[in-house]
Amino acid sequence: MSDDLKMELAKELGVYDTVKTEGWGSVSSRNCGNLVRLAIEKAEKSMVQNRNL
Repeated sequence: MSDDLKMELAKELGVYDTVKTEGWGSVSSRNCGNLVRLAIEKAEKSMVQNRNL
């Protein structure tokens, strides 16, 4: 996953400020899991959209 995508997802989840000031190590396991879940959802939606083109 690219750093740009990770930052975009962090903004969506509301943990961007934590990442920016303290780094990824300060993000809770739950939020890291949510980040992965969100990334998977976006990838699945992208695949569906590409299939419909």
